[in-house]
Amino acid sequence: MSTSIGIVGGGILGAALLHLLTERHPDCSFTLFEKESAPALHQTGHNSGVVHAGLYYTPGSLKATLTRRGVALVKAFAEQHGLPYDECGKLLIATDEAQVHRLEQIAETARANGVPGIEILRTLEQIRRVEPHANGIAALHSPTTAITDYAAITRKLLDLSEQRGAELRFGARVTGVTGSDSGAVVEVGGERLAFDRVIVCAGLQSDRIAKTTGGGRFPAIVPFAGSYYTLAQPKADLVKGLIYPVPDPAFPFLGVHLSRMIDGRVLVGPSAFLSFRREGYSSLSFSLRDSLQIAGTGAFWRFAARNIRSAVQQLEGNTRRAFARQSRDFISGIERRDLLPGTRGVRAQAMRSDGALEEDFVIERSGCVTHVRNAPSPAATSSMAIAEHIADMIDLGAGGSGATGGTSAAEERRA
Repeated sequence: MSTSIGIVGGGILGAALLHLLTERHPDCSFTLFEKESAPALHQTGHNSGVVHAGLYYTPGSLKATLTRRGVALVKAFAEQHGLPYDECGKLLIATDEAQVHRLEQIAETARANGVPGIEILRTLEQIRRVEPHANGIAALHSPTTAITDYAAITRKLLDLSEQRGAELRFGARVTGVTGSDSGAVVEVGGERLAFDRVIVCAGLQSDRIAKTTGGGRFPAIVPFAGSYYTLAQPKADLVKGLIYPVPDPAFPFLGVHLSRMIDGRVLVGPSAFLSFRREGYSSLSFSLRDSLQIAGTGAFWRFAARNIRSAVQQLEGNTRRAFARQSRDFISGIERRDLLPGTRGVRAQAMRSDGALEEDFVIERSGCVTHVRNAPSPAATSSMAIAEHIADMIDLGAGGSGATGGTSAAEERRA
């Protein structure tokens, strides 16, 4: 009898896993469960499409290693299947001397991670050779940072998997997963379906499903919403690629940046606010269950206490006028009227019990069940490499004893 594999989640990570495993193990049987009517309707379909090069991530971390591998895999897959992929490049622009020093530190990290072509531009003339309308006193240039369409990639991954015999079950909400050393059971739509292995890539619901398997309360998902404006023409033509601020280590999220998308739009943003609904893509979205869970998490209040200054700045800067003002730090002439209503996404950010944000990817195993507990950006970039990592972790031989125990690299470093 062939080994049976269940995958929970129809975003790009679940799709990448299914594609890789059906390719590696054609004699196994595969079923993917997705609660929505189509794939890529949450984080995968609500992002800017950036293929991150790996500038910021701690060398040796899962994020750093899997991002660099992921870039190569995403690029090769897109080119092989005629999907859009544009190495438009990225500038991190400094507007004061303190930021120039941070640029140099980021350049060192990027080079340690193997990011090709990293260069610090030290004059406005050099900056404008890359972005002809940009301002700044210095910039870090990453010429291979790219943009793509992750939803299109997800659909193609699933199409290829289905052609190999995988079963795709949409509209199938998984309410629990239980496992042992000998197998696992997926609870979906009143059914209890048995598998030899189950891999859960549930994104915004990952902590809830992990707890049904006996996983710990932490890392807990705290949703953060990011809202963008779209830059109107003719101002959008002033942006060639990706223009980012220099990250401030005192704040947990990046400030406003300008991002050209694969469809030609230029996004301005995002804001970064707590979302009162895990899958809420409207500013009025609210879930009592989600809100009570946040309010009842002491870790969140510890995080909030440490980030009051950031929260105040976000509140003060969360207006169209403020977004335009911050955009003018990089491109002159952007006015409030140039910013049109844009998109909104929700980031599944995992938080530790002490209120610190989980910085690395977290993958846990419990018997024959593997859970992806934290995979925020750059998880889309890293998706195919994360799939390789998980495929190498699990044992698809008979019996299942090889999948028992184990922790992620991130957990080993915390221990």
